[in-house]
Amino acid sequence: MSAGQDRPGVPFADPAAVTTPANDERFMREALGAAREAIAHGDVPIGAVVARDGQVIARAHNRREVDADPTGHAELIALREAAKTLGRWRLSDCALYVTIEPCAMCAGAAVLARVAVVVFAAPDERAGAVRSAAELLDAPWANHHPRWRLHTPARADAERLLREFFATQRSDGRD
Repeated sequence: MSAGQDRPGVPFADPAAVTTPANDERFMREALGAAREAIAHGDVPIGAVVARDGQVIARAHNRREVDADPTGHAELIALREAAKTLGRWRLSDCALYVTIEPCAMCAGAAVLARVAVVVFAAPDERAGAVRSAAELLDAPWANHHPRWRLHTPARADAERLLREFFATQRSDGRD
């Protein structure tokens, strides 16, 4: 299989064609709304949206606490739902919007699902995996290179949700 294909005869989507500035705003607002839902059951306020052709394919929020599931991350749930909706696990024509930079597990899932673009609102300097995933994918043998992009306009809202949540959980603000 050549480096420019997801499977034989199916080229990777051009990341520029998968997202637009207007869609970035719309889908990030939706991800922030999902993050607020996580707070209702005491979970870290992280929301995720998978979009394709200007439409939401899947939407999720963290469910680790309510489901007692360490894999209940918003990104993983949204990627699984998108795969069910589309009837395929390859999401190379999709964008993943998430309120905070994905952790290593979620970044790996986005890479393995072949998501075209991952757009996140707040960087996570302690646990975020964008830099390490980008460095891994510089390897010439890697056949999929999602684009990772910080969505600066939503950063303040995402960080405020996290600060407010952790202020009620612990005095030191750590997860």
